[in-house]
Amino acid sequence: MVWETLSQWFGQAQQGLYEGVVQPVLYYAGMASLMEDAFEATGWLLVGLLQLLVLVLVIAPLQRWRPVEAVTDRRAIRVDMLYTLVHRLGLFRVALFFSTEPLWNDLFGQLHVWGLPTFQLEGLWPGVTDKAWISFILYLLVFDLLDYWIHRGQHSWGWWWKLHALHHSQRQMTMWSDNRNHLLDDVVRDSIIVVVAQLIGVQPAQFVLLVALTQLSESFQHANLRVWFGTVGERLWVSPRFHRRHHTIGIGHEMRAPVRNQKAHGNNFGVLLPWWDMLWGTANFELRWDPTGVRDQVQPNAQGQLRDYGQGFWSQQWKGLLRLVNRA
Repeated sequence: MVWETLSQWFGQAQQGLYEGVVQPVLYYAGMASLMEDAFEATGWLLVGLLQLLVLVLVIAPLQRWRPVEAVTDRRAIRVDMLYTLVHRLGLFRVALFFSTEPLWNDLFGQLHVWGLPTFQLEGLWPGVTDKAWISFILYLLVFDLLDYWIHRGQHSWGWWWKLHALHHSQRQMTMWSDNRNHLLDDVVRDSIIVVVAQLIGVQPAQFVLLVALTQLSESFQHANLRVWFGTVGERLWVSPRFHRRHHTIGIGHEMRAPVRNQKAHGNNFGVLLPWWDMLWGTANFELRWDPTGVRDQVQPNAQGQLRDYGQGFWSQQWKGLLRLVNRA
């Protein structure tokens, strides 16, 4: 009943936003052919607006109440805010809609033509399809496990780390820092998520809710907030303390994991649940609040130089591409 009520409220708000704002803009721009897709995009826009509301009204006051460190680089934070707006207001998703999404739709359409059966993960358990919350939890576990291994890949594969390093280069972490990523890094990650979503048959409404919950939790984890969840809570959900440890210079994303995982650099890769870190030996529960960033920002190389990750949005994107081709 709760699920149906929430879905109804969201649907009404989506319809109102679409009819009152999005639809008139499309008519004015001569893009009436995109009406159906625009309605779906309106759902993502609404989710983003709600997330921004929570950031401003809930997480921002918490940061002021109990910060880890004083704010010294407001320019870096303003750039992170731009990243957040690009992603949460759907601009990045619109770019994907016109670039990579048609490719995936064509691929899966062709596979269906060839007789590939539709697979529903929740259908493996009789009765689950009638229990929305149970299926939602099931998909949450699957996608969080997938996110854990994607995150491990971002740190383990040299070419991917050259892109992902931009995310770790923020030395003034705040609630805006989650979306500070190289756009190519985001394309790779989102493509993997979309493919898996198609393969296991997650429902669109549940997928939107999963993404919204994950993004909001990640914003909280990156907050400049001296908060941990206690001995038990730290092992149930990723906290700001747990994730800040992952961003710690020279320890969080560089330190080797325990002996049985010598190939895994870093710790605390979990996105929502710390369970995967506990299972594969990459969890670090030390109650510490250390500076964040990347070692080569503060430790000169053999030539006495520090790596520059860029100050503005486009500078950061360009330098990421240069790192990828070993030119920076």
